[in-house]
Amino acid sequence: MNNKLTLNLNKHIIESAKEYAKNHKVSLSQLIENYISSLTKREEKDTKVSALVESLTGVIPNEEETDYRKDYHAYLNQKYS
Repeated sequence: MNNKLTLNLNKHIIESAKEYAKNHKVSLSQLIENYISSLTKREEKDTKVSALVESLTGVIPNEEETDYRKDYHAYLNQKYS
């Protein structure tokens, strides 16, 4: 069921929105409805991680836990000693 909504917007914004809607062959009402719907769905959407990504979690060490300079110097010492 559709309900009527009154909005107060800048005249320039309204004209630009009408032109955009016309160029995309959609009504201004549908354009605004789609936008608001996408905003609310984005907040409700629960991000799901694929099994592959989940299996890779923890493979790359946390930067805070690793001292890369120390590791690199140890590697160079071993390589050139």
